Amino acid sequence: MSGPERREADDRDPNADGDDAGDLARTALVETTHADAGAAATIAAAISPDNTADIRTEADGSTVVTRVSRATTGGVLASVDDYLVNLDVADDVVATGRGDKGDTNDAEGFRESNDAEGIRDMNDTRDTADTDTHDT
Repeated sequence: MSGPERREADDRDPNADGDDAGDLARTALVETTHADAGAAATIAAAISPDNTADIRTEADGSTVVTRVSRATTGGVLASVDDYLVNLDVADDVVATGRGDKGDTNDAEGFRESNDAEGIRDMNDTRDTADTDTHDT
């Protein structure tokens, strides 16, 4: 009886990202800048244990760089969403440990100034009162 070829773990490509996506992988690159190299290194170290084979995180000076590769766009979005939650927690912990009043990056400030709903409402000027076909 023949079946699919089964390879042992040692036979796997050491450069593979684990999702068998090959050249069709979807990739996201997330870079965040922190107060200093120490904060970035601590945050990268705190986040790395949660990484899967498809996620790579490293600190480069005061920047944390994370690359997410998955076979599907939905997989990338889910992984990036999880990563951002972990990043926010790690950032808060580092800031608290340092006695800082704020985060070690300005993500919260950006979120507060990013009024996506307001922009959407401002640009949505459709008036459909005269096109309601159900009111006769």
